Amino acid sequence: MAERLLQASRQRRAKGMTAAAGSASRAALPLLLGALLAFGRAYVLDDSDGLGREFDGIGAISGGGPNFGASLHILKVEIGGDGQTTDGTEPSHMHYALDENYFRGYEWWLMKEAKKRNSNITLMGLPWSFPGWLGKRFDWPYVNRHLTAYYIVSWIMGAKRYHDLDIDYIGIWNERSYDINYIKVLRKMLNYQGLERVKIIASDNLWEPISASMLHDQELMEVIDVIGAHYPGTYTAKDARLTKKKLWSSEDFSTSNNAMGAGCWGRILNQNYVNGYMTSTIAWNVVSSYYEQLPYGRSGLMTAQEPWSGHYMVEAPIWISAHTTQFTRPGWYYLKTVGHLEKGGSYVALTDGLGNLTIIIETMSHKHSKCIRPLLPYFNVSHQVATFFLQGSFSEIPELQVWYSKLGKSSERFLFKQLDSLWLLDSSSSFTVELQEDELFTLTTLTTGSKGSYPPPPKSQPFPPIYKDDFNVEYPFFSEAPNFADQTGVFEYFMNMEDPGEHRFTLRQVLNQRPITWAADAASTISIIGDYKWSNMTITCDVYIETPRKGGVFIAGRVNKGGILIRSARGIFFWIFANGTYRVTGDLAGWLIYAVGQVEVTAQEWYTLTLTIKGHVSSGTLNGKLLWSEVPVNFPKNGWAAIGTHSFDFAQFDNFHVDATP
Repeated sequence: MAERLLQASRQRRAKGMTAAAGSASRAALPLLLGALLAFGRAYVLDDSDGLGREFDGIGAISGGGPNFGASLHILKVEIGGDGQTTDGTEPSHMHYALDENYFRGYEWWLMKEAKKRNSNITLMGLPWSFPGWLGKRFDWPYVNRHLTAYYIVSWIMGAKRYHDLDIDYIGIWNERSYDINYIKVLRKMLNYQGLERVKIIASDNLWEPISASMLHDQELMEVIDVIGAHYPGTYTAKDARLTKKKLWSSEDFSTSNNAMGAGCWGRILNQNYVNGYMTSTIAWNVVSSYYEQLPYGRSGLMTAQEPWSGHYMVEAPIWISAHTTQFTRPGWYYLKTVGHLEKGGSYVALTDGLGNLTIIIETMSHKHSKCIRPLLPYFNVSHQVATFFLQGSFSEIPELQVWYSKLGKSSERFLFKQLDSLWLLDSSSSFTVELQEDELFTLTTLTTGSKGSYPPPPKSQPFPPIYKDDFNVEYPFFSEAPNFADQTGVFEYFMNMEDPGEHRFTLRQVLNQRPITWAADAASTISIIGDYKWSNMTITCDVYIETPRKGGVFIAGRVNKGGILIRSARGIFFWIFANGTYRVTGDLAGWLIYAVGQVEVTAQEWYTLTLTIKGHVSSGTLNGKLLWSEVPVNFPKNGWAAIGTHSFDFAQFDNFHVDATP
């Protein structure tokens, strides 16, 4: 009889899985009631001896939505500081000391959209770079601690005043040095402004030395609420645990959003707690919405990098997130009874303390779950059978919903499928699951899970080979022009009150000093646009140098680098300067000089530059007259178009046009 029951159970579960996953399902590997099996390693899930740490949520850097898709609990945004921060610059709310504008950039919009989808989403802010005026000519944000604290607190207050956004957590300086006295000043200023509810997380770098600093400084211990580390490899440090503070992986993942990235994400979401007691994991980044050839292309949980076509891709990490996020909430608690599986993989269990239970089991293999960092020591995962016993307050649970994903080989892959529910009434409150490598199971009392549906996205299209922008936008929704990606400096829509004619509305580079940098910003400002595959192109743009004598501007083609690599960008750069000279260079830094000469150019006059690149030669015109020609172009073979300034000086651009038709 027992054998017949076992066979019937296998057939019923196989049928359910086949219906859910089609021909890709693993029909021979069903979930089985524990009463029907007498083998498998036993694991106990019990709250009789109390609970583990409080769960703080899963998030991503720079939305969320309950019971659909990723359903993120946390959105962490960059506090724009005018500097390069991996794939571009984000504008500050205070470019200059007496300047305040809480509508620059896209982060305000993003936070409001996240709140529309999940009113309870946690909001975090963290600076990468800072505007230069805070450093008083030093590349250091702590020259005047009170001034920097005022700058950060102003951002928090602006979020509330202008956008009705409550910031929940604030960080110090992304992956850079912290200053103990600054952290204390920040806490005092927050309290003085009535922002006692805003919590401080530090130091968004490594576990040390911040943990040791806290253990040796009681005041510092009191003002820091969370210790956040980046890419911890699922482990914490002894001193961090001794503080008894909340421990977060406040930046993780950064891995291509293919099956490997999904495996990485599935493994660390479990093992960051199993190994390191981290109660929150935050992915960099939420959406890959930047040119793919910039550093860390397609390292978001999903991809939406074609605003000109509207095409997007809901990638595998979205559904791996859902295995945890759709069936938990911040404020739930991990059970103490979590751990590793005997033959590889891990399991966690969480409860709301009101009778609900969610269990997540992962068996990600070493081969298919490597994150970009740190190096992953070898481990083995193999076929196994595991029996879970529900004890304590969970012993009367009658039914568990089952969600399943299979990663690894593409021929076997499917994502976030709901299987038959699991009845436990006749199974002595236990169940048995047969596990292969690269699988993810969620078993939960919650019935609200949903993969949902959405219309197919528009088809992918290359960037238009003919593109124009006259920047004639009187009331822009965003401060930046579409499709331009600032790599050093900040380029914003500008209303030129002194020119009521053709150039009343322009694009202006608005920084007049180098920011306090996070990455290797270039000495020249630059904004890129277009298709990296472009080779032959003609770029035309009206330019206006604002700074007498030393000012200069350029247009460029075949620009081959950006992001944190922008200083070494190659291409063809056509410069004119307010001192009456022009230059053609093969790089942004200006080391590779192809041509130089005199030209009738001065500041505060409009000029039209045209750069033509065809095959192995290039030429340039000024106001329609040929200025230089037959300049050889052997490298690079392709790249973006660009505009920019010689240094951090004001300049304007108008009537941009590029023709890159073959």
